[in-house]
Formats: sequence, C-alpha cells, structure tokens
Amino acid sequence: MATAPLLEVKNLRVEFPTRRGTLLALDDISFSIDPGEVLGVVGESGAGKSLTGAAIIGLLEPPGRIAAGEIRLEGRRIDNLPYEQMRAIRGRRIGAIFQDPLTSLNPLYTIGRQLTETIQTHLPVSGDEARRRAIRLLQETGIPAAEQRIDQYPHQFSGGMRQRVVIALALAAEPKLIVADEPTTALDVSIQAQIISLLKRLCKEHGAAVMLVTHDMGVIAETCDRVAVMYAGRIAEIGPVHDVINVPAHPYTVGLMGSIPAMDEDRERLAQIEGSMPRLTAIPQGCAFNPRCPQAMERCRSERPDLMQASVTRAACWLVPERHEQPEPKVMA
Repeated sequence: MATAPLLEVKNLRVEFPTRRGTLLALDDISFSIDPGEVLGVVGESGAGKSLTGAAIIGLLEPPGRIAAGEIRLEGRRIDNLPYEQMRAIRGRRIGAIFQDPLTSLNPLYTIGRQLTETIQTHLPVSGDEARRRAIRLLQETGIPAAEQRIDQYPHQFSGGMRQRVVIALALAAEPKLIVADEPTTALDVSIQAQIISLLKRLCKEHGAAVMLVTHDMGVIAETCDRVAVMYAGRIAEIGPVHDVINVPAHPYTVGLMGSIPAMDEDRERLAQIEGSMPRLTAIPQGCAFNPRCPQAMERCRSERPDLMQASVTRAACWLVPERHEQPEPKVMA
C-alpha cells in the first residue's frame, strides 16, 4: 500500500502587492514529498526556490502573501493557521536550515542555551535532559569536544561548525520535514560536501524528509531522490534525479545540464542559455521560457503549458506531447 505524502503543496500562488499592481511570484506550484524522501528544488536566482520554502514554513516576508492553493503537512492544512499555531509547528514538525548560519543563531546566547530552549519549547523534558540531548546532537553533527563547546558563543565557531550547529538546531525537536535553503552556499567547497553528507545521513537516521533548495546540480545529483526544476515562479520539470539529469524533457533543464562540465568529455566551450530570467514585472505571455528557448514554437508564445507526462518525468513544455505521441496501431487485413 502506498504511503500518504508527508507534505503536499497544491496550486500554490504567492503574490506581492505593490503600488504599481500585484506581482505574481509563485504561480500554480504543486508537488509532494514522501516520508524520508529528499526532494531537490533547483533553478536560477529569482526562480522562486527560496520563496517556496518560506511559504511552507510560514515565513513569507510582508507584503508577500499566499493568494491561492494549500499546503498540507501529514494531511493537515497549515497555510491558513494563526501565527502562534504555525510557530508551534515550525521547529516541532518542520525544521529549517538557512544559507547563512549567523542569521539562524543569536550572537548573545551560548549554543547550549539556544539548543536547550528549542528542545524544551517543543518537547516535555527537564533542563538536564535537554542539555544531554543538546550535547548528543552536537556530537552527532561532528562537533569535537561537544561537552565543552556547548557553552561557547556562535562567534567562537567557524562557518562550517556553525552550520553543523544549525543542523543540530533544526533536528532538535525531531521534526518530520527539514527545509534546507542553500545550506552550503556560504561555505568553502571542501566543507560543502561534508555538510551535505552529514545532512543526508542525519535526516535518514532521524527519519526526516528534506526539501533541499539549491542552485547546484552537483549537490542535487549527490543528495536527492527527486528534483523539481523551477523557472520564473513555476515548476518546469519534476521527476527522479537520474532521469531529470540524464534524459531531461524541458529545454530549460536541457540547458542547465549542458552548462555542467562533464569529466568524460573534451569540450572547449560549455553550452549556455542565452538571455536571463524575466523580472516579475515582465513575465512573457505563454511559456515564460519562450524568449530564451531555441525550440520555441508559435504556441509557446501564446499558450502556457502545464506539467505533462514525459516518459518518467513531468515537464511543462508543448514539445512533450509531440515527442511522446504513440503511432496509431496498424489494423491487419
């Protein structure tokens, strides 16, 4: 029997009202994450990746608002909850890891105080038990001499160690879902692989699902089960990582894959996608990618495609039905 999705996002629409009119930042986003699954969300800056994560954890920056659609966690709708109810879910049911660990940690409090307060806010444990749990989490995340370092302040840790603390903080109340927004961008390349490996292992051990927001396809390939490729506030393609990387169906995904250097190929130049992501004030009619697409047809300039089945993945592209149309069966005389 198939398990019910842990997270369901249906027809999510996020708007930003301005004096010049309403800007549509996320347009009809739908996806789900199963228990224990790692879903990658990838795309250029401005695609709406981080905004999707912020909407899920209830931290949209005003005047941004969810204008339509719904978000369900374990079958319960959470996008319309009052602030205090959502605050109780954030941390307990959903953990968050952000780009810069310094924005997640209070510089005035010790690491131990921040961890124990988080644990005691969400779990019915004593102060001593909370401290023991905090030390154990620091040990799990690979911080040496955790018993001593628990009483230190964030500025006494390196960037990579601070991000380990943030991962411990996200896992402190044993949430079911972790939303990780570019968790390695602020770190050295040598540390990035360690942090991603650590995040993947710990979430597996704790039984948490992960939504991993990144612009790095290498991280996606190494870490995720499925990937959603975003463009101009919509999902362009979604499917198993192996298929999206090796047989992409959307021209934008094809362009992304072509821009990654391959170790087994001798190429003088990498392929590039001409042009840039449209601004929210100037999203073109039809498919938003059509001005940059080498295969754009007349239909692409007037009609906007929804996600369609393209062999294993699903892609929002009018080329998909053409490529996958089955020939008429021949009738034998």
